[in-house]
Amino acid sequence: MAEVYEKDLSELQAELGSRDTGLSEQEAGERLQKYGKNELEKAGKKNVFQKFLDELKDPMLIMLLAAAVVSAVTNAVSGESMAEVFIILIVVGLNAALGVFQESKAENAVEALQKMTAATCHVIRDGKQEEVPSSSLVPGDVVLLEAGDMVPADGRLLEAESLRIDESSLTGESVPVQKLVKMVKQEDSGEVSLGDRKNMAFMGSSVSYGRGKLLVTDTGMRTEMGKIADVLNQTEDSETPLQKKLNELGKKLSVMVILICVFIFVFDMVMAPERNLSTVLQIFMIAVSLAVAAIPEGLATVVTLVLSLGVTRMSKANAIVRRLTAVEALGCTNVICSDKTGTLTQNRMTVVRTFGDRKLLAEAMSLCSDAQADEDGAVQGEPTEAALVAFAEKEGFHKKQAEKTMPRIAECPFDSSRKMMTTFHRTEKGIIQYTKGAPDVVLGRCATWIRDGKELPLDEEGRRIIRDQVSAMAADALRVLAAAKRSYKTLPENHSPEQAEQNLCFIGLAGMMDPVRKEVPDALRKCREAGIRPVMITGDHRDTAAAIARELGIIQEDSEVKTGAELDRISDEELYRDIDKYHVYARVKPEHKVRIVNAWKKRGAITAMTGDGVNDAPSVKSADIGIGMGITGTDVTKNAADLILTDDNYATIVRAVEEGRQIYDNIRKAIQFLLSTNISEVIIVFLFTLLRFNTFRPMHLLFINLLTDCFPAMALGMESEEKDVMKRPPRKSDDSVFSGGMGRDIAYQGSLVAVLVLISYLFGSFAQLGEPGHSVTGLTMAFVTLNLCEIFHSFNMRSRIHSVFTLGSQNLTLWLSGVSGFVLTTLAVKIPAAAKVLQLEDLSWGLYGTAVLIAFLVIPVVEIVKAVQRALRRKKTASA
Repeated sequence: MAEVYEKDLSELQAELGSRDTGLSEQEAGERLQKYGKNELEKAGKKNVFQKFLDELKDPMLIMLLAAAVVSAVTNAVSGESMAEVFIILIVVGLNAALGVFQESKAENAVEALQKMTAATCHVIRDGKQEEVPSSSLVPGDVVLLEAGDMVPADGRLLEAESLRIDESSLTGESVPVQKLVKMVKQEDSGEVSLGDRKNMAFMGSSVSYGRGKLLVTDTGMRTEMGKIADVLNQTEDSETPLQKKLNELGKKLSVMVILICVFIFVFDMVMAPERNLSTVLQIFMIAVSLAVAAIPEGLATVVTLVLSLGVTRMSKANAIVRRLTAVEALGCTNVICSDKTGTLTQNRMTVVRTFGDRKLLAEAMSLCSDAQADEDGAVQGEPTEAALVAFAEKEGFHKKQAEKTMPRIAECPFDSSRKMMTTFHRTEKGIIQYTKGAPDVVLGRCATWIRDGKELPLDEEGRRIIRDQVSAMAADALRVLAAAKRSYKTLPENHSPEQAEQNLCFIGLAGMMDPVRKEVPDALRKCREAGIRPVMITGDHRDTAAAIARELGIIQEDSEVKTGAELDRISDEELYRDIDKYHVYARVKPEHKVRIVNAWKKRGAITAMTGDGVNDAPSVKSADIGIGMGITGTDVTKNAADLILTDDNYATIVRAVEEGRQIYDNIRKAIQFLLSTNISEVIIVFLFTLLRFNTFRPMHLLFINLLTDCFPAMALGMESEEKDVMKRPPRKSDDSVFSGGMGRDIAYQGSLVAVLVLISYLFGSFAQLGEPGHSVTGLTMAFVTLNLCEIFHSFNMRSRIHSVFTLGSQNLTLWLSGVSGFVLTTLAVKIPAAAKVLQLEDLSWGLYGTAVLIAFLVIPVVEIVKAVQRALRRKKTASA
């Protein structure tokens, strides 16, 4: 069966039931019902209940639910209060709700972005031109295309007047394709590639030049873009480093809790003087207490909260995070692969150097262009031509006004074989012809040149001067165009390119470039300080890419640049071996990006990749962190991305990396705080049980964990970034959550708190002059000390390395949680009703003050240890 591109137009129109006057509104409506909207399907969207269940799959939450069930059964049998069960369930529900809320918020943000870019198109229906939403297009519709339009669907061209379409978003071809109407025949090798189907236009591409008329053949998921979207929708996402580490932590905690509980239960049963139901229940309650003590109830909530806060900050800084943990993964990024145009540069060609008569050059370049400027000087059109018109506007030549006095009456459109464009304009003095194009071609057609305001013969010396100027501009990676003119009394009957583009008068040269974004140099400096390798990937010429990269400090030598053609000549093994030698890739194809990402991933690097076109989606999807462009990006690429930049700015990526590092730092601070305090509780319950002391009940531990433990941990998640956060190398993706001595610190800090609590218990027991095993005073002092130890220790954790007294900033949220916890602890033991519910007693102010002083000792002891650790670290660095 013949393909669309090789069919006769009349045959294709008949097959689609279409005609030059377009479909009727009734036909369009019927076909919309049959084929559906001209939109790309998204991956199956989960409802709120499904999202909530997904959140409950977290190992930490499963552990909490199990503890709640055990506690509920035990309390039901013993007639105890169910308050602790309800508290656990509230914590679980709150955490899951936070996760669902954040995921929904990210989805809504992406949908809002898509609505902002919702397209309309001009279509012929019932013989009349009208503007309709692109989503309402159906096969058989006739669409009008003009420069600047996005092609709304796949189709066959009915007309193509100097039509050039940028298909880089689909094929990777950076040069706009010259379109034709005639049929394209299949090659002997089989189906014609997308790039060679020159009589067709595809959804997602953009019209760079000229105009045309499109017969829609495919819409929605049946388009070429839809086929790519379908593949991406079926691809499963991989876990980020943080997800893996937290799952690993959850498994370790689960094993620890089970082993400790089993040991205590068996030990107490063996040591029990009698074994009856009451004894079993009592021992079982102790085991439940240990489980509650061992599980950091606030950890899952804190992690979700910290990530959510980071995502909110990022959205205010022009980045939308589509996956909650993506920001954290950015924090361990080793390599950032980015496009040049629009990300490192402004995506706005600008004339930065000229040669010749500027006034006449501005007039020629502006009039011999299809870009347009409005009354305010805003320019629309193909980037190169828009730059020339913008240059003329700055020089005081306003195209919109000039077109009234110098109207265009004929033209010779640009042709890639001629490399020139010519326009003819009527003036009061006759006809003026302006020609612009490649300098070598234009120069070859010139017989004279403008020199000091006069038209003089162009001799060899003059040609040498012009060529030297061209060479100097090209050496600086400028795109150079030349302009020339020719005058007539009347428009020649034969004004074909062969006749008109001869015996020209050379006017001058315009050198253009896409300027670097002003924020980028500082962002790249931060990358280098942070040990992150910036890699530039572009479809531009090697020299242009090298010049920009050299200006930005990305490369020092040309040997650090690799072209797509050179990549084709080496194997994946060679690329893997030498990948760290290259910082810039020029003239690349989409498949090259995937190879580059995979080579870095194989080397163990966490790689971020930016992309905008549909052809970038596979590389964005395969990267550890896929980054889509919110302004220039296609919907398919945005859906494949983990992070969307609403300003398409490289500096925003670096800010995301900084945010990711801060988030991971804060999460580790919270983990260290929670686990050190929970381990202290485990040690205390374990030790008190072995010594036959009056030990904490689950209610005591939940009070401590939720009021003086969980809230300070959340406050630590709001800690501002430390000064050296972007001066450290990226952590390794396979590093444990406990790397860098964190496991050791958790152990000694947990033991320290346990010792302080034991001292407080013994002090209270001796003050009561009672037996330690039954001392309510000792247990109450231990309760106060444990509460306040955790509050004071939370201030230690504002920095895992630096002294809390040198941070130079304050965490007001932490102060609020600390003061609140202090007040609640005081009320719990000083209000008789509260003390009775908690089975504690009202301490004298002397004993209460002693418990506070003992708890405060955790700060100076940890500060001393930090000072020793810093000294050892400096000594190790100096010896290295």
